[in-house]
Amino acid sequence: MRIRTPSTFDKARGQGPAADWTTIRTLLPYLWPPGEPALRLRVVLSMILLVAAKGVGVGVPLLYKQAVDALTVRPDMVVAVPVAILLAYGLARILGGTFGELRDIVFVKVGQRAIRSVGLGVFRHLHRLGLRFHLDRQTGGVSRAIERGTKGIEFLLNFMLFNILPTLLEIVLVTAVLWGLYDSSFALITAATIAVYIAYTLTVTEWRTKYRRAMNETDSEASTKAIDSLLNFETVKYFCNEDHEAGRYDKALARYEGAATKSKVTLSMLNIGQGAIIAIGLTLVMIQAARGVASGAMTLGDFVLVNAYLIQLYMPLNFLGFVYREIKQSLTDMESMFRLLRENAEIEDGAHARPLEIAGGEVRFDDVHFGYDPDRRILDGVGFVVPAGRTVAIVGPSGAGKSTISRLLFRFYDVNSGAVSIDGQDIRDVTQASLRAAIGIVPQDTVLFNDSIRYNIAYGRPGASQDEIEQAARLASIHDFVVSLPQGYETRVGERGLKLSGGEKQRVAIARTILKSPRILIFDEATSALDTHTEKEIQVSLREVSRDRTTLIVAHRLSTVVDADEILVLDKGRVIERGRHAELLAAHGRYAEMWRRQQEAAALQEKLAGELV
Repeated sequence: MRIRTPSTFDKARGQGPAADWTTIRTLLPYLWPPGEPALRLRVVLSMILLVAAKGVGVGVPLLYKQAVDALTVRPDMVVAVPVAILLAYGLARILGGTFGELRDIVFVKVGQRAIRSVGLGVFRHLHRLGLRFHLDRQTGGVSRAIERGTKGIEFLLNFMLFNILPTLLEIVLVTAVLWGLYDSSFALITAATIAVYIAYTLTVTEWRTKYRRAMNETDSEASTKAIDSLLNFETVKYFCNEDHEAGRYDKALARYEGAATKSKVTLSMLNIGQGAIIAIGLTLVMIQAARGVASGAMTLGDFVLVNAYLIQLYMPLNFLGFVYREIKQSLTDMESMFRLLRENAEIEDGAHARPLEIAGGEVRFDDVHFGYDPDRRILDGVGFVVPAGRTVAIVGPSGAGKSTISRLLFRFYDVNSGAVSIDGQDIRDVTQASLRAAIGIVPQDTVLFNDSIRYNIAYGRPGASQDEIEQAARLASIHDFVVSLPQGYETRVGERGLKLSGGEKQRVAIARTILKSPRILIFDEATSALDTHTEKEIQVSLREVSRDRTTLIVAHRLSTVVDADEILVLDKGRVIERGRHAELLAAHGRYAEMWRRQQEAAALQEKLAGELV
């Protein structure tokens, strides 16, 4: 049993102001992409349009004030002056809205490109991470983190850049206008109200973020359980565990229910406080303006102006509370996604890694020691050579470390000590891409993409022609089966290839490997899950594929390795016997004992089958 070491993605982290700024700094390069002058120009133009829109917006109440004063002071000019002012007022409103929409039009490509770049970057990074991460991960939780993170970027860009920043700019401009036109108390009351509002919003939102984070975590947990259960639909049915799965899912939903309830209650508390602060500030400013009008120091137009400014600020400020809460949530979601980018790739190409140069394809394990965890060793001094063009088989009991050898050869993990080399080149000194391009594998559990048979075969070499795909299928003895299907090569194989039988899936895997045309082949328990008749048919295909190629066979059934040039018997991480089939039988050791037991089991199975007939 391999002990899991929690990854960075799994560890809970506080989402405080420092983490928020870290997340924003991570995003900023995507908004100012190097080598993209057109996108950078769009950013500059959108900022200019933003300022222009707010500048016009602040001027609108001033025009409104002039119209009101004209009506109240000079009634005889109702037709001339107010009409001109009102036309200017209407034009200003049109320009303000137009500048805002133009800003969105200019910036939308920048935002969508950032979302695309981040999403692609996370996707590529996930494929760069080591096998350890992907064995430990929870697919539902990771997919939710990416989904919510990309949506969070879109929300952050739309509302932080075009709601919070414009609102703050408008607050500064309005405060400056009130300070310049009237008594400083108007500006001070307005500024104080906004400051208290923002402080209250920040404080309460920080406090309630933990409830929203708990809601996200329980949401991911519920999603993971649902996806895991549905992916294992057959297993659930085999054991009649529908109620058990529903119970697990319901428990996760119950935890989400509790977290969501707390989040909603705290949201209502925040809204009540925000409304009270705005109402108090609005009342105080209106009282001041009414006193000014009563004393003659201010006109009715001034009263209207102050009122218009306050309402103009009140609307976005009221919305600012919602926006800030959602931005906090977006930052939390983005942090979860960016945390994936901070996952260290366990296996990386060295600074001086070079492409693998294949000559014959000799594979050598030299005194290899390896363990998935420091306290449990899997391989203990394993050494062997697979000469170019020859076949070596590795057999042994379950847990002996057989499949670990293929993982080390693909460099999914690095050895703890010793070396693995191909044609004399340590695989740690070559690029992973060139290494894996030289190796083909037919695994025990062939998992296919939920796509067509043609796509799954062509996956061995994307871009291969239909003729090449069909030729690979013929060599794998699956072409005739495929063309007999109503949709032929366009037949979809279902989730993980479940619409195909075990033998059919293995033949697709063989065809895929043939199309890849690697110099080195690995058959990792490729027929252990098949019946005897299908296994013999598949073995014919495997022998055809491995002709003149360096081949490593990992097997449990000894009948599949009798023709190997050398057989290694692995037990508890050590090679305890080696030789050809006949030599190992003559030695009367562990291999001979395993052979005797399997032959007896096969004979008993045939006897039982005969009695049933």
